[in-house]
Amino acid sequence: MQGIKSLLGLICLMLSMSAQCADKVSLQLKWTHQFQFAGYYMAAEKGFYKEAGLDVSIIPADPNHPDTFPKVLSGKADFAITHSGILQKRQQGAPVVALGAILQFSPYCWMVKNNSDIFQPRDFAGKKLSKIGSIENAELLVMLQRAGLSLESLMAASHEGGVKEWLAGDLDAVQVYVTNEPYTMTLQGVGHRLICPQKFGLNVYGDILYTSEQFLAKKPEVVERFYRATLKGWRYALLHLEESIDVTKQHYASHKSVQELAYEAHVLASYIQPPGINLGNMSMAKWRLIADLYGLDQDEFDQAFDGFMYDQQQTEGIELSWMLILAIILSIACVPLYIRLISSNRR
Repeated sequence: MQGIKSLLGLICLMLSMSAQCADKVSLQLKWTHQFQFAGYYMAAEKGFYKEAGLDVSIIPADPNHPDTFPKVLSGKADFAITHSGILQKRQQGAPVVALGAILQFSPYCWMVKNNSDIFQPRDFAGKKLSKIGSIENAELLVMLQRAGLSLESLMAASHEGGVKEWLAGDLDAVQVYVTNEPYTMTLQGVGHRLICPQKFGLNVYGDILYTSEQFLAKKPEVVERFYRATLKGWRYALLHLEESIDVTKQHYASHKSVQELAYEAHVLASYIQPPGINLGNMSMAKWRLIADLYGLDQDEFDQAFDGFMYDQQQTEGIELSWMLILAIILSIACVPLYIRLISSNRR
């Protein structure tokens, strides 16, 4: 009996120690909670982060200040999500490292009304547009520039406002996130159509998961474990959409309806893992095309790209999680106690 008590005590002690040893890290989202971040939620809810020895805090963005770069560069967040403008940030000297592209295509589009005479980029000439950022949504501007519209004319045609002004007729086209405003307009019975960069050959990445050079240099094994657990979470989310929608609704995005989250999941699934492309995939060739959007020449690109794209620390194969390692340690530690217990019982 004394041996059993000792064994149980040892198990409890080691479990307690393992919980205390979990690495605490933070993930800064680029927007408020929604299905867009379901892979991270499922990595947390299904224990994938815990299995990797991580205690992850998932932090929603402040809608008024959604830029995640200040948080990561100041060390207030260990990981974050951003747009393809991260390459330009890197070229400007920001020590950031892209871990993976969760969205293989840009989710930003122009939205116009069904009765609009805008059908393709060249039709935007002389139209009133909502203002957009030159970094975050650069692909929206570049799409129009490639159709022959000058940046100066586009800036002159840009006005403050959003969907409200668009509905009132003060804007001819408004920038939208493919799963948000279009869904709301559909519910309200407002006829609309989307003009998206992807349909006109501008396939830029969206939702880039990244960290800082400093954090990667300091804790490379933590970055690797977080990266792998995150991809595992996304794989689970895509294979169990209904469960992922329920988890997102119950624990994160209670302000959204199940129908809204389901629509978001349906649309984003093809952005996250299109046929023939690995989850989180990034390539130098595609980043080269993105560099062109930001006007980076070959030398600037080469300089910015050096160390920019994360190089995995391990090859694919069998991964020993901290739980498995703990089980092995416990098994080894318990052998002498088991032998002693058996011996005492025989006496």
